[in-house]
Formats: sequence, structure tokens, C-alpha cells
Amino acid sequence: MKKLILFAAIIMTSLTQAQQGRFEEGMGKAMQLWGEGKATEASDLFERIASAEKNNWLPNYYVALVNTTSSFQTRDKEKVSALLNKAQNALDIEMVKDPNNAELLVMQAMIDTGWVVYDPMTNGMKLSGKIMETYGKALAIAPENPRAVFGKAEYEIGGAKYFGTDIKPMCAEIDRSIDLFAKFKPATPFSPNWGLDRAIEAQKECKK
Repeated sequence: MKKLILFAAIIMTSLTQAQQGRFEEGMGKAMQLWGEGKATEASDLFERIASAEKNNWLPNYYVALVNTTSSFQTRDKEKVSALLNKAQNALDIEMVKDPNNAELLVMQAMIDTGWVVYDPMTNGMKLSGKIMETYGKALAIAPENPRAVFGKAEYEIGGAKYFGTDIKPMCAEIDRSIDLFAKFKPATPFSPNWGLDRAIEAQKECKK
């Protein structure tokens, strides 16, 4: 009986390791596609991984991130709408499971920012309060998350420039986010670790 239990344990361990290996291989391939500028192919692969790895939030997170990022790179209104809706659908799946994940909250704020960019006149007033509240929730959960600190400051700078108010406090937060990026250690090889390059560019803009 002990041998049977041991054999079953070995089989289960081997299956888990094989599954983990496939996950890492798939995620690595999707990241590579995205890095090559093949956003649609990367999103499709992340979706397939998400359907197989229902207990892992990262694949759907990257579906949301890839599509939201792509939405900022086109002026085609129909494409923007389709990309943001796809991002939201993927994120919703994970938000139901873990509404207190700071990275998911940052992603939600980014999607809503995409809608503001899509139609500032209609969505600016409607969504700005929600965006700031979402960043506030993320920071309450993870005060030193560099993406939450930077994202909030970047969004506030946009509003300050629009209304002609002082951006120095937000620029100080950009500086703080860069320090946090330097200290940040992702939990896994595929955990969110992006944003430093954008923060450095924002810092340069602050110094002009």
C-alpha cells in the first residue's frame, strides 16, 4: 500500500512538473511574440494558456495588458473599442477570483484610461474619479507597488496639464516610483515587472 501511495505521489509530481514546464514554455513564447511586435498572436496564445491554467491569473492579465497597450497605439476607433473590450473581458475573469490583487487593479485603471483617451469629452469626467479610486485601492493594498504609484501620478499629470495646475507633486511621485522600481522583485519570472522605461520617460518630461 505504501509503495502504491509513493508511486501515485511520484506520478502526480511528474505531471505537475510537466504542466509547469508547458506553462513556462507557453508564457515565454507569448512574451517573445509580444516583444517581436506580434501583439495579436501573443494575445491569442495568452488566451489559450489562460483556458488551460484557470487557477493562474497571469495569462488573462497579459491578455488585458497586451490589448490595452495596443489600444494606445492606434487611432482607429473601432479597433480601440474592440481591444479595450477584449482586455476588460479577460480582466473580469480574474477580478472575480481576486478583487484585492493590486496588479489587477492597476490594469483596470489602465483600461479605463484607454477609454478616456478613446473619447476624452465623454469619458473624462465619467471615469476620472473611478480611475483615481482604483489606483487608491491598489496603493492601499500594495503601497510600494511601482506601477500603482507611477500610474496614478501619470494620470494626475494629464489632468493637471489640462487644467493648467502645478505638476511638481506628481513629478515627485514619478521620482518615487523609479526608486520603487529599483527595489521591486517580481514574485515569479512572469509576474508583472514592467513600467520603469515609461517612468524614466515621464521623469524626463517633468524636467523640461
